[in-house]
Amino acid sequence: MGGQSSTPVVRSEPEKKPGKATLEIAITGVSGAGKSSLVNALQGLSDFDEAAALTDVIEGTTEPVGYPHPTIPDVIIWDLPGIGTPNFKAEQYLERVNYSQYDFFIIVASNRFTVYDIQLSHAIKRLKKQFYFVWSKMDVSISNEKLNPAFNEEATLQQVRKYCVDNLVEAGISSPKIFLTSSWFPEKYDFPLLQRTLENETEALRKHMLRLAEKSTSISNRSRILGFFLNKALNINIVKMKDVLRNRNPEVVAKEIHQELNELQNVRLDIAVTGVSGAGKSSLVNALRGMTDYEEGAAEVGITQTTMECCAYPHPLFPNVTIWDLPGIGTPEFRPEDYLKKVSFNQYDFFMIVGSERFTENDVLLAHEIQKMKKKFYFVRSKMDDSIAAESRDPNFNLDKSIQKIHKACCHELTEAGESDPRVFLISSRYLSKFDFSDLQETLENDLDDLKRHALILSMPLFSRKTLQKKMDAMESLIWKLAFLSCAIGVVPVPGLSLACDLKILVNALLHFNKVFGLDEESLHRVAKMFGKDYGVLKSVIKKSPMSSEITIQLVIDLLTRSFVWATLTTVELVLDFIPVLGSLYGGVSSFVTTFFLLRSCLKNIVEDAENVRRKATEP
Repeated sequence: MGGQSSTPVVRSEPEKKPGKATLEIAITGVSGAGKSSLVNALQGLSDFDEAAALTDVIEGTTEPVGYPHPTIPDVIIWDLPGIGTPNFKAEQYLERVNYSQYDFFIIVASNRFTVYDIQLSHAIKRLKKQFYFVWSKMDVSISNEKLNPAFNEEATLQQVRKYCVDNLVEAGISSPKIFLTSSWFPEKYDFPLLQRTLENETEALRKHMLRLAEKSTSISNRSRILGFFLNKALNINIVKMKDVLRNRNPEVVAKEIHQELNELQNVRLDIAVTGVSGAGKSSLVNALRGMTDYEEGAAEVGITQTTMECCAYPHPLFPNVTIWDLPGIGTPEFRPEDYLKKVSFNQYDFFMIVGSERFTENDVLLAHEIQKMKKKFYFVRSKMDDSIAAESRDPNFNLDKSIQKIHKACCHELTEAGESDPRVFLISSRYLSKFDFSDLQETLENDLDDLKRHALILSMPLFSRKTLQKKMDAMESLIWKLAFLSCAIGVVPVPGLSLACDLKILVNALLHFNKVFGLDEESLHRVAKMFGKDYGVLKSVIKKSPMSSEITIQLVIDLLTRSFVWATLTTVELVLDFIPVLGSLYGGVSSFVTTFFLLRSCLKNIVEDAENVRRKATEP
């Protein structure tokens, strides 16, 4: 993926116009079903491309947004808001999105087709229009089913397809057309068939429409698309900058930004990993640092007690983040009554209390002592991969039921030991993308202040698309601040170009981005070891971003030379009109535009390459 696409159009006044030859395809369904990812896949884009439809874990699409199809002329793919959300209640949905305006529909579901999907399909039938059903996220379904010893991919696909057909037919949908897809693996399952079918159907519909309407070209619509693009490009993050600068001295703001960046760079985060001996604490310490158990610098693991004192393990890339491997409580060397004093509990920001087989009274004792200190703690049930592997030997194995059983048992143990309202996270240090690690990370972020939250996000291993998005958001929040600083400090003319900017800011920012997304050489070697992949294979999927060793001032000059369009008069005037105060700063608006757009473009490429590496590393 990662192809080119036209710019999206927000539908402000949905209305079918006479003589219109454009074919409009609506992607609809419940929120969270993967509609926006399907829109992106149909365009040949990843979710992180600049022109991609917005995807998020919360309701991201708040109004119909159209995307011109990259290969089928005069076809617009519309990403509709999800039905049944607080903002788009079922009884008002059809009217609010003006269902009758669309020519063709794709109804998307990820786990099962709901009453809302049935409601939509019946409404489409009343309009005498065509529709398909798409079961998205088949890669997730297949990955879960692979835990079953009797797994067979073809049988699983047939089972899901039959399940869909049976449920839809029972709901009154005769002969439903169903496609099983994965937006992240468009070469797999039914996605190629969906593309071909879509092309055939659109061609037939187009011929029908052309017989009924005269073909016309709307220059004003093209202008509206261009205007949307410019507004989108200028308003991302810059609108925050405009709010910050409102009625304030820009030099004072520059000092505040400089101080904030220093604080972000120097903030300390100390995480304590504790619990009974043998619970897997050291493996969790290594996983949090993105390391294997047996590489140089890793916390020592073993079947006997290996942690005999409090050991600090700085993160290999962000050394201000330290994971502390504390000795196991309840051993002869570390009895409960003097454990807290021995490990100097008051120096840590929060605590993970780890258990593998069961939680004990000692774990609850720790929790109560931490509560007295008014600090946060989290119960972590480790080695879930081992537990699930054992459970899967049962002929009646069901993954969800096994997870629920283990979670219920953990809560019961803690309640019996005196913890009134325990919250337990089930994790596997080997497979952070599975089970509850993502929920644990989000809980930690919510409980930390802004500075420490930023440090946590940067240091977390890149184990999921959700983590990738959080890292990208964190870096985007830095870009406008760095661009502003490039205006406010002395700038250097770029050789061969009629513009000026602080080249060191650009170089340091790109090096920082590479570290955050694991595209530096050290991180790439570590990922290769962790997943048993060849370093060269992982490096080969990095198509658009330079390696850290290649990031120099000369490289930045070359990038600026190739992308001088960013500093054209039109762009500069648009930014100056949006934030007039920039013109009064030393480096001027040209420096801001150069820094802002170069970093945004490079970040987009780095995010795309980081996702390529993550996918390649986790391939079976």
